[in-house]
Amino acid sequence: MHTRFILINTSHAGNVGATARAMKTMGFDDLVLVAPRWANVLNREETIQRASGALDVLKNARIVATLEEALDGMAHLCATAMTPRDFGPPTRAPREHFAGLLGQAGSAPKEGPAAPESVAFLFGSERFGMQNEDVYRCHVALSIPTDPKFGSLNLGAAVQLIAYDWRQALGGFSVQQATAEPTQADAAAVAGMLKHWEEALAGIGFLDPASPKKLMPRLNQLFNRAQLSPEEIHILRGVAKAMLLKAAPAAPKDSTPARSADGH
Repeated sequence: MHTRFILINTSHAGNVGATARAMKTMGFDDLVLVAPRWANVLNREETIQRASGALDVLKNARIVATLEEALDGMAHLCATAMTPRDFGPPTRAPREHFAGLLGQAGSAPKEGPAAPESVAFLFGSERFGMQNEDVYRCHVALSIPTDPKFGSLNLGAAVQLIAYDWRQALGGFSVQQATAEPTQADAAAVAGMLKHWEEALAGIGFLDPASPKKLMPRLNQLFNRAQLSPEEIHILRGVAKAMLLKAAPAAPKDSTPARSADGH
């Protein structure tokens, strides 16, 4: 679904860069600025620094003079307004509204309008938020649930939260593995390691071979649950080897007196 983020009268260049970064992390790239404070805001050093690599979003961003230009082609308009108003569109939490908008199970009536082909998210200036007349033209006022005692959000943070919830509603991205999945050691390797441990535990006096009870079967279950890798098997066998070395009796010293070179 075509998604557009619209910043109205943005006064801080860094927030434009932060918005571009927030959008890119969630896979969105249509950014429109309405009458920002700086005409060259897309090229300012602070903007580029805060974008942190999302330069393609900045490159494709557009600056327009009016909100009407920014809304061209958009079907469903979402204001972001934390301040309660006596008149205007309904106020909803983002996730609740997105689920209903996309007709997800349990969130929308069985019969209703189809999901729109395009959605625009509107954000007002940092100091004053959105003007009433801009909110009135929207279909909904999204309010991010925050602590009632302190609901002030930085513009870039607000964009990130909306972008995340919207991406999740659209299906989301799969989690990227930070580390490779470990290879699990086979049963023979585990059995060999357990045999080594049985010898070591007996060597240090922890296991009585004459009355082993269920110690080794329990250790077997423990290690199976751990799903040990070959490297971990190697470590555990090293521990067993160290225990056997500590348990081994010290070799007796040779008590034969040394002889001198002439045999005396």
